[in-house]
Amino acid sequence: MFEPRHTPRFFALPPGCDYSRALVEGLRTRLSDAAPEAIARVELYVNTRRMQRRLKALFAESGAGFLPRIALVTDLAEDPHLADLPPPVPALRRRLELAQAVAQLLDSQPDLAPRAAIYDLADSLAGLMDEMRGEGIAPEDLRRLDVSDFSAHWKRSLAFIDVIARYWTPDQPPDTEERQRHVVEHLAARWREAPPHHPVIVAGSTGSRGATALFMQAVARLPQGAVVLPGFDFDMGMQVWGALDDALTGEDHPQFRFRRLMQGAGIAPEDIRPWSDTAPANRARNRLVSLALRPAPVTDQWLAEGPHLPDIDGATRDMTLVEASSPRAEALAIALRLRAAAEAGETAALITPDRVLTRQVTAALDRWGIVPDDSAGQPLPLSAPGRLFRQVAALFGVRLTVEHLLALLKHPLVHSAPGTRDDHTLRTQRLELDLRRHGPAFPTGTDLRAWAARQVRDPGAIAWADWLAAALDGLERIGTRPLTDHVAQHVALTERLAAGAGAAAGTTGRLWEESAGEEARKTIDALVAEADAGGSLSPADYAALFRSVLDREEVRNAVQGHPAIMIWGTLEARVQGADVVILGSLNEGIWPQIPPPDPWLNRQMRKAAGLLLPERRIGLSAHDFQQAVAAPEVMLTRAIRDAEAPTVASRWLNRLTNLLGGIGAHGARSLEDMKARGQVWLDRAAALETPVTPLPPAPRPAPRPPVAARPAALSVTRIKTLIRDPYAIYARDVLRLKPLDPLRPQPDAPLRGTLVHEVLHRFVDETRAGLPAHAEARLIEIATAVMERGAPWPAARRIWLAQLARVAAAFLQDEAARRAEATPLALEVPGKQALDGIDFSLTVKADRVDRTPDGKLLIYDYKTGAPPSEKEVTHFDRQLPLEAAMAERGGFEGLAPAPVAGLRYIGLGAKPGQVAISTDLVRPTWDELHRLVAAYATRETGYASRARLQRRTDTGDYDHLARHGEWDDTAPPTPEDVE
Repeated sequence: MFEPRHTPRFFALPPGCDYSRALVEGLRTRLSDAAPEAIARVELYVNTRRMQRRLKALFAESGAGFLPRIALVTDLAEDPHLADLPPPVPALRRRLELAQAVAQLLDSQPDLAPRAAIYDLADSLAGLMDEMRGEGIAPEDLRRLDVSDFSAHWKRSLAFIDVIARYWTPDQPPDTEERQRHVVEHLAARWREAPPHHPVIVAGSTGSRGATALFMQAVARLPQGAVVLPGFDFDMGMQVWGALDDALTGEDHPQFRFRRLMQGAGIAPEDIRPWSDTAPANRARNRLVSLALRPAPVTDQWLAEGPHLPDIDGATRDMTLVEASSPRAEALAIALRLRAAAEAGETAALITPDRVLTRQVTAALDRWGIVPDDSAGQPLPLSAPGRLFRQVAALFGVRLTVEHLLALLKHPLVHSAPGTRDDHTLRTQRLELDLRRHGPAFPTGTDLRAWAARQVRDPGAIAWADWLAAALDGLERIGTRPLTDHVAQHVALTERLAAGAGAAAGTTGRLWEESAGEEARKTIDALVAEADAGGSLSPADYAALFRSVLDREEVRNAVQGHPAIMIWGTLEARVQGADVVILGSLNEGIWPQIPPPDPWLNRQMRKAAGLLLPERRIGLSAHDFQQAVAAPEVMLTRAIRDAEAPTVASRWLNRLTNLLGGIGAHGARSLEDMKARGQVWLDRAAALETPVTPLPPAPRPAPRPPVAARPAALSVTRIKTLIRDPYAIYARDVLRLKPLDPLRPQPDAPLRGTLVHEVLHRFVDETRAGLPAHAEARLIEIATAVMERGAPWPAARRIWLAQLARVAAAFLQDEAARRAEATPLALEVPGKQALDGIDFSLTVKADRVDRTPDGKLLIYDYKTGAPPSEKEVTHFDRQLPLEAAMAERGGFEGLAPAPVAGLRYIGLGAKPGQVAISTDLVRPTWDELHRLVAAYATRETGYASRARLQRRTDTGDYDHLARHGEWDDTAPPTPEDVE
């Protein structure tokens, strides 16, 4: 198949050709004169299963025939001739062992790192070990590094080398990367003695990993061996290749890995020959991109070679540049281009490492019923089983909150046994309403059983509550314990929750069903198998470890996507082809991604040790970009601003646009044409978001219900609402719509006010006969008891007690003056007063009423915030004048009519004190109330939304129901009769 050569046999295909198709066509051309079965003797090694599947599909296109033996490079370990090598230790087990070793090191040297970083450090060390194995570097090589010129941080980091050094001893089983290198070394040694005489080909790999590069070199030296490189730049001259010899300046170049591969094989660039005569899609564009991506030491060649680039117009004719104002606009433009490709019968692919963008594009395509074929799938932690397992893990070692309980009960896999979900959902809804309204903030099994006992119409509620209480009680007492115990209880509890109440033993609902359940089962089984290596963990550490285990896995979407619309990651795109290629999120930090910080070695230390530099990932991403941008038609997209700040264009896009803009008028014109084509898609996206007919503003509502449906009673505090926002009265008292209590009770101002009112009520009630000598101590004692019961948040409780203690002396000083003037008569006294000549009653619950020696009344209202100003009381907040009018008419229960001598607010906020309100407001307030209520007792008066709010920025509970935001605050109310 191949002619004899004295040098290793390397071939390549240029960017811009369909690599897999060209590989198949080149193989068939070389075997065109051979017998049909000759191709079956070819061994073909590729680097991804996706490429393996595509090659098989391409061979099948020509009908029945023989196939080569297509295998993955990682399948080498399954060679039966290498059975004497010990099996690799599972990666998870090695990471758990490293975590324990790191923990022991930090126990002895706590200044090295915080304990919270144990598992991150273990993962990072495992990655360093894999890299060292692949590159053939031993711990002794790191110990020999001269760190005298570096900071103390790098010297301390070498202390961790002792953690991994133990795994280089002969008695330790190899990890996956080490065994792969041993396999390659054994295979190369065997081939030197007895080389195979059938063709062996390695295709699709760049040799970025040390073991893979060794394998490629060994294959290239075989009598019938060959390596076919993807995306090789045949337009680069020797001066450029020479500039890649220094890794510090060249490793981020797309062709750097090929330069290292050539150096390892002892060949020059001219020794790499074209695999076939397949031409790139656009040779002129390949030259343009090659020049744009030249390494930094030779970018001066832009000035010399740029103006002489041939056919700039042809190079950019099928290139589109989209610079969107936002990620959403970018996603819509991409979706429109993909839709156009689907309608035209073209194949189109979005290539991006940005999973947020791919989800946005998928959502945009859904409006036209297009489901793209997404190669990435869904991260396991975001799948239904993954979310349930994470929710259960978060319950260990902490008190159960209402939020966590309801989120758990509403998970679609909880109580998912056939025929049981409906009852479970109904009970969950009823429990939620009860917990929102009555609490407690931290429900227990006793609380759940008490709720079930009140469900007299649901006999199954008790068994349901027993199941839930038995499952969740005691989880907060879980402490540090072996990982095996954590995992065992975690799995058992999750299965019990998925099965539901009354489920037969061994049933697990739908927990392990479908592809997500199967992937979760496989991942959990692996953790169970290796848990004995994990040592003891706290509940928080276990939850973090479990999440990191799930993060490594993905679930393939079972839905069959559109056959011509694809979403590829950068790895899958290397060996794929499409008519239209879209490169998305071309911004720094996304493509290329910023290399993660290395806590162990800086760039100089890595170079000295022979390890890969951080720029390696950027170089591989640059190679992916160089191949993708060479497609027949390409769209380059980026958002010039994200949700937080302006973005910076990807370095490759920046280089390309700078080159075009600087080589003359023809280059600048081509760049403008690219942007103009992009603007077409942005305009279409904007048009898609713009209604064809402008929608008029919604009317400002002022519903007019029948008089009989209007409220016949309101509390004095609701009169303020009737004045400021009548629509809120309509929604609550006519429509009977009450806001749900918050899902997560918070230590907010209303709760603080309620508790302080209770404290003062109890204090004043027990000291009616007079203030004791130890009044301040007793006040704080009562406050402590009330706060302990009503505020289950230690931090908030301490703050509120401290605030009350700060104003206690001032309150008691004023209280002594109040006691000298009058005696407490009634506390939290209810009242009701009918209006004259109107079917309407005013209700009240006054904080405090005192009586003077001459029989007059003093009415007090406690304010934990700022008391209302005189202007507010005069026009809006009529609470105290209305209470006085009711007291004078005998409207309070148990109190005879009496004149009111004073109205006062007792302020307990930042500025404690007493604010008096003039009793002259009582009579006019009562008259104005009659006029106000009389107006609303007629059908002509509507309940206008936000009629007289104090500030335009104020929000109400029913603004969304009134569609506030769809009408302007200056718009007049639109009365509308409602039945």
